[in-house]
Amino acid sequence: DVPKVPDSRGDSDGPRRGSLCDRHCAAVNNAQGDLGELGCHLHRPRVPTAVSTPSCWQQHSEEVCESCVVKTTLTAENAVEANKLSNNYKFGFKKWKSHVTARPWEDRSEIVKELYSDLNVIRGSGGSTLTCGNVLYLLLFGWWLSLLYVLVAAVMFITVMGAPYGQLCWDLAGYFLWPFGKVIQKVEVRVPWDSPGVVLGCPMHTLMFPPLPRSPDPIRRVTSRSQRRARAAVWLCLGYPVLALAHGLVCVSAWLLIVLIPVAKLSARAAARVLLLPPERLLIRRLRMTEVPLEGEVILCCYRAANPYYYKYAVDGINIFAVNLLPLVLVTLVLGYVDSPNRLTGSALKFTLALLSIMPLSYYIGMAIASISAQSNFAVGAVVNATFGSITELTFYITALIKGSREGNRCYAEVVKSALTGTLVGCVLFVPGLCMVIGGIRHQEQRFNSRSAGVSSALLSLSVGGVFAPTLFSKVYGKLVCGECHNVTQNPLGRYLCHSCHFDLMDNNGTLYYSHVQPLVYTVSILLPAAYLIGLFFTLKTHTHIYDIHISDCHMPGHHHSAVVHWSRWRALLILLLSTLCMSACADLATEHISPILTNSTISQYFIGVTVLAMVPQLPEIVNGIQFALQNNLSLSIEIGNCIAVQVCMLQIPILVLFTIFYPTNFTLVFSDLHVYASMFSVVLMNYIFMDGKCDYFQGTVLVMVYFILLAVYFFTPSPSGC
Repeated sequence: DVPKVPDSRGDSDGPRRGSLCDRHCAAVNNAQGDLGELGCHLHRPRVPTAVSTPSCWQQHSEEVCESCVVKTTLTAENAVEANKLSNNYKFGFKKWKSHVTARPWEDRSEIVKELYSDLNVIRGSGGSTLTCGNVLYLLLFGWWLSLLYVLVAAVMFITVMGAPYGQLCWDLAGYFLWPFGKVIQKVEVRVPWDSPGVVLGCPMHTLMFPPLPRSPDPIRRVTSRSQRRARAAVWLCLGYPVLALAHGLVCVSAWLLIVLIPVAKLSARAAARVLLLPPERLLIRRLRMTEVPLEGEVILCCYRAANPYYYKYAVDGINIFAVNLLPLVLVTLVLGYVDSPNRLTGSALKFTLALLSIMPLSYYIGMAIASISAQSNFAVGAVVNATFGSITELTFYITALIKGSREGNRCYAEVVKSALTGTLVGCVLFVPGLCMVIGGIRHQEQRFNSRSAGVSSALLSLSVGGVFAPTLFSKVYGKLVCGECHNVTQNPLGRYLCHSCHFDLMDNNGTLYYSHVQPLVYTVSILLPAAYLIGLFFTLKTHTHIYDIHISDCHMPGHHHSAVVHWSRWRALLILLLSTLCMSACADLATEHISPILTNSTISQYFIGVTVLAMVPQLPEIVNGIQFALQNNLSLSIEIGNCIAVQVCMLQIPILVLFTIFYPTNFTLVFSDLHVYASMFSVVLMNYIFMDGKCDYFQGTVLVMVYFILLAVYFFTPSPSGC
């Protein structure tokens, strides 16, 4: 018991309340939320930073003290975001780090604001423009883009009619060679364009040669309207298409490199605005630190070509990596179904593309689930998470089993078992271990809610025991059959050396399997989902204090309380269905082209299953876990791995068993000895590490090292017999 806190008001029941609160604080570990912190609100409530104003906590201090339980206090900009944060702490719900609503602009850091700013702001002092990113732009794009402008300028000068555009291209050649610290402005005309023979003031000089000292508004005679139209037609036919195509290539290339997104914005704005304006309306000049900008709209002003923080960039709430990988899905589907005879590419490339396409689709499915759950009630969220939470893995497993059944190849069933085991071992060892290591670099010691982790660990131990019960039963009562045996001592009663031994369950017309093992498999497949439902009822209904979450309704001044969601419920549902459909197609392509890899590869099929097929679909979850760990919220990092592992045993495997009832396949719930030993050892080690409710990077290193040792064992293990 921790010491009692005396009541400053002198109440008779004050010491009793303080002692109760302290016992609650000692019972539950300090697990921090996304934007809040965990603390026991005693008679002097502690106000988290940027959570509430003094007037707000004074107003609610009595209510907090009356029910003084340890709560994880979270703050959110709106009710939808608060619901999403609360769902992260609910058992069985997908943990999602990204926002499902638009964050208020004033709440964002200056670094993030700069990512979304347009390249049309002139700074007082931009600093030196000689940076590594700017030099990289010069080497990748600047030199050939400038040379192309020079060539187009020569063509326009030859046409005579397009000479003004030739002068513009000559100026832009110097600009795009090194655009940093220079500005392109749109200046206003002084008289209407439709007046014949008018005089317009519009300065334009070359940046490749110093301008002559003259007035900022030189006088230039403008030709008639018909000549201007002819000049524009020549430009749109000969000059603009080539330059627009070049800028499009630069834009796409820079966008895919992510850190060079400012270059993509620069090229897009040049093609959409600069090249479509009359030359007389443009002013191109170099900025000086003490120079006062001229009047006119700033079209382009760039100081840096690269920004390493663009990994945080999002388009309509979608992370930039998921946006860039989306075309890969289209390429995979077109290449896979159009080139089915493998005339253009081989099976290895198609399998790799199909597997990589699963990553962005997993991201879209996860965000759709989080968006629907955050905007719906608890029942709808639970149904969506239970239905689509494991759709990525189940889609691949079912398509692989169907293909194996059609071909009569039992190797597909063994690959599915390896993938199931790899997901279990990876989510128990690698995911929390990696989060501990990365989070431990920033935080010396991290704490988590040991009670909530204990519930997941108990369910995981139960599920692992249930999944491998038929395997242990077959080892005890099955008949050991060996493919080849040699007498070592040349004595009939001596020792025999046997190879390719396995337990045969089909002896005596399969009496053991059909009469004992198969009923046991069906019994386990019924009990495991029932245990999962009991776990949901336990954590979400009867013992909610284990995951006690308090969403603060105190907001900083200026916060917007109205939710501007990225995806509405119907849009999220449509994206969820389309992503699931594309996921099924990619899984079909992956299983279609995995056969040559399994046959011709020298790597063990066990290793392929437990690494590539198991962990690639989990990459978005791993990224979420790392982000939570960096924010000192290791509870959610651990829960991500535990929830996936529990769903593998309690939902995915029973669904596969149910599927084999209606569609007979080679899948049986009997695993190899290596799968059994690796899974059980991983669960025991995880329970030991999570016992005290705190960890550091050393314990995470132990988990990661054990995971790599198991991978080495799988790598040197021979492929299953008959594959």
